[in-house]
Amino acid sequence: SLLLGREESRALRTFPSPEEELELANAKKVVEEEEEEIDIDLNAPETEKAALAIQGKFRRFQKRKKDPSP
Repeated sequence: SLLLGREESRALRTFPSPEEELELANAKKVVEEEEEEIDIDLNAPETEKAALAIQGKFRRFQKRKKDPSP
């Protein structure tokens, strides 16, 4: 006789159980809540200033990481 583990037996079923359907529905709700649309105007002058500031800080960070002497 062949004994299947939980994952193998789940894979063989065609339809999810009511508990699995509820679990899937809850997981979908969590994903939908996490997906927040952010609308950033990439052509705005403030966006360019922010990007340049972030890039500069990142470059300094990389330089310090490479050469930690003051």
